[in-house]
Amino acid sequence: MSSPSCPAATTLPLPNGALPTVGLGCWKLANPEAIVSKAIEKGWRHIDSACDYGNEVEVGKGIKKGLEAAGVKRSDLFVTSKLWNTYHRPEHVEAACRKTLADLGLDYLDLYLIHFPIPLKFVPFETRYPPEWTHDPSGENVMVPDPVSISETWSAMESLVEKGLVKDIGVANFNAALILELLKKSKIKPAVNQIELHPHLSQDRLVEFCKAKGIAVTGFSPLGSGSYIELGMDNGQGVGLLKDPAVLSIAAKHSKSPAQILLRWGVERGNAIIPKTSSEGRLEENINIFDFELDEKDMEEMAKLNRNMRYNDPGVFCKGMGGDYPIWD
Repeated sequence: MSSPSCPAATTLPLPNGALPTVGLGCWKLANPEAIVSKAIEKGWRHIDSACDYGNEVEVGKGIKKGLEAAGVKRSDLFVTSKLWNTYHRPEHVEAACRKTLADLGLDYLDLYLIHFPIPLKFVPFETRYPPEWTHDPSGENVMVPDPVSISETWSAMESLVEKGLVKDIGVANFNAALILELLKKSKIKPAVNQIELHPHLSQDRLVEFCKAKGIAVTGFSPLGSGSYIELGMDNGQGVGLLKDPAVLSIAAKHSKSPAQILLRWGVERGNAIIPKTSSEGRLEENINIFDFELDEKDMEEMAKLNRNMRYNDPGVFCKGMGGDYPIWD
C-alpha cells in the first residue's frame, strides 16, 4: 500500500489475502462517498464497511470514484463488510452478502465478518434495511432473539468462500470462549477477530489468544471514546485519550499528533486498526504513521493507560432495547 503522500503501510497475512494494517472505518461517516474516494486517492487501501452502517451504497460509489481517480485496480483494495444480526440463519447469509455486494458495486469481498454473536429475528430487506437492533420500531421497539447457533451461521459463511463471494471470513466482538467453540466445528477457521481496542481497553489476553490461534486482530475505535460522545456512550470521557498527558508527551517527543501516537500504538502491537474520520485533512494524518516507531519506554507508558473501559458494549446499550447481552462478562 503506497501513495506519494505517505510511507508504505504494513499488512497482516490472511489465508487468502493480506490485511492492510490501517483501514478507513465507515461507521457514522459524514459524506461517505467523498471521504472514501479521497481516502483511496491518498493511498488508503483498506475500507471497513458493514450493512448496519447504512451507507454501503455511498461507500460503493466512493470506492468506484476513488479507484478511477487513483488509477488502481479493485484487486489493490481490501474491502471488509459484516453480516448483521438478523441474517444469522443459514438461509439468509448468502442473500445478505449478495445485498452488500450489490450495494458496494463489487463482485467479491476480501473479508466478511459476523458482526456480533447476537442472532436476532429475521427482518426482510423490503421491510427495513438495514434492520438495526429492534424488530419492530413502530411497535414494541424491542430486540427479538433468534435461537440459531453460531456454528450454523459459520457453516453458511464457509459456503461464501467456496462460492467465491468472499476471500476470507471472520468474526467481530467475539470473546475467547466463543472462538474456541467455533474452532471445534469449523472447516475454515476465522481469519480475523475485530474488537474494540485502544489504550483504555488494551484486551491483552484476548489479543494474545487470537494470535496464538493464528487469528489476526483488527481494532475498532482506536482513538478511544471520541466516536461515542454524540451517542452518550463515552462514559464522560469526551475526547479522552487525545488529551491524556502521557499521549501528549509521547506525541511531542516524536513530533506527531496525539492521534498518530494512538494509531501507531495499535499497529505497533501487531494489529490492524480502522480509524474513522470525515475530514479530508485527517485522512493524510491518520495514515502517516509508518515513518516512526514507539520505543519500549513509550509502549510501557501507553500500557499504564489501560482501564478496561469499554465504550461499545451490548451488555449496556441493549438493555434499553429489551435485550440482555453481556457478551463480555
